[in-house]
Amino acid sequence: MSEKKNTSYPKEKINILFLENISEVAVSQFIKAGYKNVKRITGAIDEDALIKEIRQVHLLGIRSKSKVTARVLEAAEKLQAVGCFCIGVNQVDLQTATRKGVAVFNAPYSNTRSVAELVIGASIMLVRKITDKNKAAHEGRWMKEATGSHELRGKTMGVIGYGNIGSQVSVLAESLGMKVIFYDIETKLPLGNAGDCRSLKELLQQSDVVTLHVPETDSTKNLINKANLKYFKNNAVLINYARGEVVDLPALRLALLNGQLSGAAVDVFPNEPEKNGDPFVSVLQGIPNVILTPHIGGSTQEAQNNIGIDVSSKLFNYLEKGISNGSHSIPDLSLPPQEGAHRILHIHRNVPGVLSQINTTLSRNKINILGQYLKTNDEIGYVVLDIDKNLSRNALELLRKVKNTIKVRLLY
Repeated sequence: MSEKKNTSYPKEKINILFLENISEVAVSQFIKAGYKNVKRITGAIDEDALIKEIRQVHLLGIRSKSKVTARVLEAAEKLQAVGCFCIGVNQVDLQTATRKGVAVFNAPYSNTRSVAELVIGASIMLVRKITDKNKAAHEGRWMKEATGSHELRGKTMGVIGYGNIGSQVSVLAESLGMKVIFYDIETKLPLGNAGDCRSLKELLQQSDVVTLHVPETDSTKNLINKANLKYFKNNAVLINYARGEVVDLPALRLALLNGQLSGAAVDVFPNEPEKNGDPFVSVLQGIPNVILTPHIGGSTQEAQNNIGIDVSSKLFNYLEKGISNGSHSIPDLSLPPQEGAHRILHIHRNVPGVLSQINTTLSRNKINILGQYLKTNDEIGYVVLDIDKNLSRNALELLRKVKNTIKVRLLY
C-alpha cells in the first residue's frame, strides 16, 4: 500500500503549539507536511499560561524550560503527543502522560557531538588557564607565561556517566592522547582504551579533568559535594554540562577559592533564567579560571537542525502511522501498513482481559480484523488494529465503549 498522506482527521484541523524558539527546521517540516495550524511562542511560559494555550492543541513542541505538569496534561483534552526538542524528558510528567495516553518523544542523540566538542574545548581552555590570560589581555595586561599551563596529552580524563555523550567525550579525549577512565552505575562496554572504575572515589582520585554526564535524579543530586570534592587531585578541573542539580555550587566555589581545584566549566545551573536577557546570578561568578555558559552545550545550528528533524519524524510517524518507537510513555510499536484496511489505535489501562474484550466485541459485530498488534508497559497497553474499510466507523464507536479504554483514534 502506498504511504498515506492524510490521516482521518484533516491536517488543517490539527493544532500544533511550539514553545522556546524551536528550530525553523522543525516548523518547516510540519508546514511542508501539510500542517498549517502551527503556533509559535518565544520562550517558555508558566503553568497557568500553558494550561490556557493547550486545551485545543493536538501536538506540543517544547525544549528544556517548559514544564508539562500533571495540571497541564489534565487540561490538554485533545493532546496526542509531546515532542521534547532536546535530550531529556524530565520536564514532562511522564507518569501522567502515560496514564492519559499521550506519547512523549525526544532526541537523545542529536546534540551529542556538540556537547562532546564543547567539553573538549573547555578542557583545553581550563588546563591552559586561557580564561585568566584572556581577561588580563582585555584589561591591558600582558600575561605571557607557562606557569600552571598544561597540555591535555598525557592527562587523565574522568568521565562520570558513560552514556551517549560521555562515551563520545571518551573517544575525542583519547584521540588527543589522554588516558580515559569512567564510572557508571550500569555496566558499560568501554570504547577504545577507556577503563572503568569501581567507584566514584577511585575516578576522582585519578583524574586531571572530571566531566559529568549523568541525568538529574534523586541519586545524582549534589553528586559532587563537599565530601567528594576532597577526593579530587590537586589542580584538577571540573566540567558540568549535565544537569544543574548535580553539583553543589557553594562547595565548588570554596574548592576553587582555596586552590583545591584549578578551574571549572559550568553550563547548567539549579536555577536558570526563563529567557534571553533575564538577570543571571551564580556563586561562581568572578572566580578565576571558571567558564560559565548559559546552557548552550547542545546549542549549535547542526544540533538544533538534527533535533528538529529527529523529533519531527517521530511525531509524524506516531500521528500518521501509529508508530511509537522512541516514546517514553506509549509502548514501542512499529508496524507495516495493511493493504485495503483502516487503522485504529487503541490505548487502554494494562489490566487483564482488555484485548479479549476488544476481540469479542468486534467478533460479535461481525467486524473482521485484518491485522492486530499489541505492546504493553506497566501502566498501559497499546493496540493497533487494521479493520475492514466498510466497518471501521462502527468499530471505532464499539472500541470507545471497551472498559478501561483511555484513548481511541481512527488513523486512516
